[in-house]
Amino acid sequence: MANNDSNKFSIAFYNIENLFDIENDPNTNDDDFLPTSKKRWTQKRYQNKLMKLGSVISKIGEDKTNTAPAIIGLAEVENSKVLSDLVRSKNLINEAYSYVHYDSSDERGIDVALLYKNDVFKVENSETFSVYLQNELGEQDYTRDILMVQGKLHHESVYIIVNHWSSRREGEKETEYKRIAAANKVNTIISMLKKDEPNAKIIVMGDFNDNPNSNSIISMEKENNLYNPYKTVWSREKGSLNHNFQWNQFDQILFSTNFFDLNTTSLSFDHANVFNSKFLTQYHGKYKGQPFRTYVGKKYKGGYSDHFPVYIVLKAS
Repeated sequence: MANNDSNKFSIAFYNIENLFDIENDPNTNDDDFLPTSKKRWTQKRYQNKLMKLGSVISKIGEDKTNTAPAIIGLAEVENSKVLSDLVRSKNLINEAYSYVHYDSSDERGIDVALLYKNDVFKVENSETFSVYLQNELGEQDYTRDILMVQGKLHHESVYIIVNHWSSRREGEKETEYKRIAAANKVNTIISMLKKDEPNAKIIVMGDFNDNPNSNSIISMEKENNLYNPYKTVWSREKGSLNHNFQWNQFDQILFSTNFFDLNTTSLSFDHANVFNSKFLTQYHGKYKGQPFRTYVGKKYKGGYSDHFPVYIVLKAS
């Protein structure tokens, strides 16, 4: 039987847990990731991380498509240099990825980015949007920008919005307003796009630091007529990261429901999942099955990331 997977391709998102180079950037708080820091972030550890991330990215969704993803949104990228090193690393160099990246004003100097294969996705435009937040003193609290990339995916115009929202570190309820502000920003971006193009095909991806049942995600879904496959992917036994032995699904990919309308699209939704292959997990001990991380606190473990990637598969007709 002929393999019919050549018309399927995957779109992924991956929080790659602090991909920093080993140089000191005087403008950001990157001091944890230097050879002289307590974490001892050396050239050897950096190269090992690039090799490991490349091996993951090249395999996401491969069982469904026989190829590496056409498009991957990334979170926790320090700068363009690390992206250039990543796409040229041993496990990715043959995939010929290009990337879109802008520096944001995030205090730790980490940004979102988009990798893509030129032969599947032709980038036509990209820009970033800031989320305005204030701290208790009324001063601006800088966070990651939202990246919007527009291009032709299999000859169809598609907008991809990449996010990495504020964390829950100071408490879920205490920080919820920050993620609601980010959701409102995405809603504004989408309504702006739809003003020019009412039937725009939109994909919203990211580490939202919120689950599919959180107010921020529900507001985006309802306001923009988006479909969230991760509502059903997420379960007690499955998620994209684990905190206190509970699975969370902070990493999600939502998309406009016109991907279901076969009269108006040559791209249809096929499948969504968390990429949690065994090689990405801790093999034994009490954290068995959880993501195998690069660091736990200051302790170097040499793993991949504290998040699993997520992906959707689209079928081109």
